[in-house]
Amino acid sequence: MTSTPRRSRPDIAAIVPCYNEEATVGKVVSDLRSTFEGITVYVYDNNSRDATRERAREAGAVVRTETLQGKGNVVRRAFADVDADIYVLIDGDDTYDVASAPAMVDALLEGPYDHVLGCRVDDPQRSAYRTGHAWGNRFFNRVVSMLFGEPVTDMLSGFRVFSRRFVKSFPALSQRFEIETELTVHSLATRVPQIEKPVGFGERPDGSESKLSTFTDGRRIILTIGKLFAMEKPLIFWGTGALIALVAGLACGIPVISEYMQTGLVQRFPTAFLAASLMVIACLMATAGVILTGTTRNRHEAARLAYLGLAPVSTPGIAEASGPPRSLDARAVRGTTPVPQPQPQPQPERSLGDR
Repeated sequence: MTSTPRRSRPDIAAIVPCYNEEATVGKVVSDLRSTFEGITVYVYDNNSRDATRERAREAGAVVRTETLQGKGNVVRRAFADVDADIYVLIDGDDTYDVASAPAMVDALLEGPYDHVLGCRVDDPQRSAYRTGHAWGNRFFNRVVSMLFGEPVTDMLSGFRVFSRRFVKSFPALSQRFEIETELTVHSLATRVPQIEKPVGFGERPDGSESKLSTFTDGRRIILTIGKLFAMEKPLIFWGTGALIALVAGLACGIPVISEYMQTGLVQRFPTAFLAASLMVIACLMATAGVILTGTTRNRHEAARLAYLGLAPVSTPGIAEASGPPRSLDARAVRGTTPVPQPQPQPQPERSLGDR
């Protein structure tokens, strides 16, 4: 039986979603290729009307097209198509400092972690944030931190590093800019090992325009947070609704019952009907919360099994199964230090009587 050869270094792929980024995509691709030795840069063009594809090819990227509009659709397609050990996800607008990527990859390997979130560090002298975007990002960070019980510094960052385990077990259901929210919530809900690292963040160069709408995309993001909270914490979500309906039903029903006890008549029949309806709704919502909690648990178990079915990021440097496990030197990712190859251990001779 032949065994699959093991790679001595992890295979790194960069995924760059682009829409009308001809002014910046070439520099992003060039910076990535000069930062990592042997990296493959995949530029996914999302129906650009300019020369984005040509500029990406000239810089040495593998260019692919996703016709379904929206960053979420691009990420879903890229995660399904690209096969690597480590994935670098970065926007093609040249606002993120690519020089921060090696430290993020090192952190992923040394943890080991499955998700490294690049938290944007803005220059106060040259603010790259619009006021509405900065306030919105802080608001969303606080909401997600409160709902899921884990601190999040920059949940809308477009600069992240993932392991193959994470990418191939991530469902990617979002269609547009809410994909960052889904990535963050998925990490928190499934409790995969993750860490945050500061990354440089600057202004868009001249000729590059933002595709993010403050109000339209902000509304989509807050709705996505609500949907994901209902999916991941159904007992709290539906239980809160049941409690509100129960209190409202009691507030409407107690006066009617008190009046009936005194007079023997139900004089406010509409109020009595409303109170009864609210109590029924409370029971239904509580039941839904209990049922959906079991469904969520089954979904988490399936996702966990899919996650565990994939080799961790440190395995490409491990030799044959008979040898002791060894960790990768993270510096080898950038080609600065060769990974030592362990020597095979001699096997003792065995006689037929030993079987």
